[in-house]
Amino acid sequence: MTAFDPRPCALGEGAFWHPARQQFFWFDILGRRLLSRRGEEALEWRFNRMASAAGWIDADRLLIATETGLAILDLEGGGLSDHVAVEEDQPETRSNDGRADRLGGFWFGTMGKGAEDGAGAIYRYWRGTVHCLFSAVSIPNAITFSPDGRIAHFADTAEGLVWTQALDAEGWPEGPRQVFLDLRAEGLNPDGAVIDAEGGFWCAKYGAGAVMRYDTAGRCTHRLPVPGLQSTCPAFGGADLAEMIVTTAYHGGPDDAAQGRTYHLRPGMRGLPEPRVIL
Repeated sequence: MTAFDPRPCALGEGAFWHPARQQFFWFDILGRRLLSRRGEEALEWRFNRMASAAGWIDADRLLIATETGLAILDLEGGGLSDHVAVEEDQPETRSNDGRADRLGGFWFGTMGKGAEDGAGAIYRYWRGTVHCLFSAVSIPNAITFSPDGRIAHFADTAEGLVWTQALDAEGWPEGPRQVFLDLRAEGLNPDGAVIDAEGGFWCAKYGAGAVMRYDTAGRCTHRLPVPGLQSTCPAFGGADLAEMIVTTAYHGGPDDAAQGRTYHLRPGMRGLPEPRVIL
């Protein structure tokens, strides 16, 4: 695993591949910025609020989860315009993990700025409106979707649990959620995640300096070491979807140059195209 970008992030998160632009993007939540690279050129967009996750609308626009709701970023002009307010009357919360679902919706989580117990929720944006799916979540993470779009995964990092949730044909929860991974005995903290083309679940482990892959039965098949101890979010990308970047955080961690960097590798498996968000 090598360094993909040398800019340290206080809290790297929300990594994803934009297929129309052929670029990786990721956030520094506490730094209030979005980062990317175009060849050797380092790109950056700064915000007046914390932002954490995004889905691509088209070649020039992203739907972004921020601490006051969803906003649309014009990548060329740099303008950020409010789209749908979410918890804007709760200054004690912010957005966290999020990812587009296979039908063009966008799931994202909120949490207390101090990771207060049960202060957050998980929402779905669908064609202009936002619906709360799960409440009383402390640190929502690992939002991902099976290749056929009929199963969602999500975690509460504070609980050390990852759940699966069956979805109906329109992408809404159907029946009760099920525990997919119980990592409490291992002392592992599930953070951001991504699904590969075989349905494997790749999850960053905050504090363990690792990304681990689990098959659909919940068996660990791969463990990739990450130089940054506080690994936060993996994303597949590249022209062949066989590359991966992993974000990390330096806030609250060891004081050395490996922390907070964004790393790159070829894990030997391919990812899935990131779905477009439909407004």
